[in-house]
Amino acid sequence: MDGVIKSNKSVLITGISGFVGSHLAEALIKRGARVVVPYRSTDPRSYFSIRKLHKHAVMAIGDLKDYTRVVDIVTKYEIAYIFHLAAQPIVTTAYVNPLETIASNVMATAHILEAARVSGVKGVIITSSDKAYGKSNKQYVESHPLNGDHPYEASKSAADILARAYAKTYKMPVVITRFGNIYGPGDLNFSRIIPGIMQAILKKEPISLRSDGTFVRDYVYIDDIVSAYLWILGHIGVARGEALNVASDTTVSVLELIKKAKHILKKPILYHIENSQVNEIPYQHLSWDKIRKLGWTPKYPLRRGLTLTYKWYKKNRRTLFPLL
Repeated sequence: MDGVIKSNKSVLITGISGFVGSHLAEALIKRGARVVVPYRSTDPRSYFSIRKLHKHAVMAIGDLKDYTRVVDIVTKYEIAYIFHLAAQPIVTTAYVNPLETIASNVMATAHILEAARVSGVKGVIITSSDKAYGKSNKQYVESHPLNGDHPYEASKSAADILARAYAKTYKMPVVITRFGNIYGPGDLNFSRIIPGIMQAILKKEPISLRSDGTFVRDYVYIDDIVSAYLWILGHIGVARGEALNVASDTTVSVLELIKKAKHILKKPILYHIENSQVNEIPYQHLSWDKIRKLGWTPKYPLRRGLTLTYKWYKKNRRTLFPLL
């Protein structure tokens, strides 16, 4: 991967307002990349802001739903590689506002792919989701059909299919990544279970569970996600045109996760079950055998990941929760 970075001019990362994009930007900056980040707004509480990454990146104001602006950024900064992480990521938001979700998740992806095509970008890594597979009681493998049947899931399926179409039709070096639930320092979406757990511990308040607590998910630590991205970047020739599941060996229900977090962190975690979820998938579990056979494996077990995550939230609690 370092050889790839030395030979390129710029790397575009969309979605730096999210904590995954922030961590990826930090890793690439440390490796000498010229990181370009399009953005509409910034959050002073975000990992990107707390780490002052804006001082080391090219900040390009722009909306990915504006194709002309996307092409302008890609060409102006002579982008060699693109990591497309930007999306409307919240299932409940998609239920309330499906058109914005489709515009953000599908049309923005189309703009990135088309800009990459006309500009001759050397590699595009598209972030999809395990939710693109839709509902199933089986472990997902990359060859399974994409069957999202509600606004959020359908938007991820559509963007995923579009990326594969560009890879096949135009012989573009596109790689699609489908992740399990990502956790770690900097996730400010406290409706997600692990940030919610951190908030519950630090504020000494119960966490509300939208499901009945039995919903099963994979959990993968942010540093493993970043290492997967960097591995793919360094092996773009091998991985081009492929879809790759990225997960870990931690597959548990919400209630099991809370129990494990109590044991690992040695903290009480209060919760109450609302069972108010709408359109969420009860069971999601990714097989990551394909990328494992290609040479990547995760390094962070749940114990280490949760411990590091809690330390970060505790250290930054005054910024995140000013009234504490």
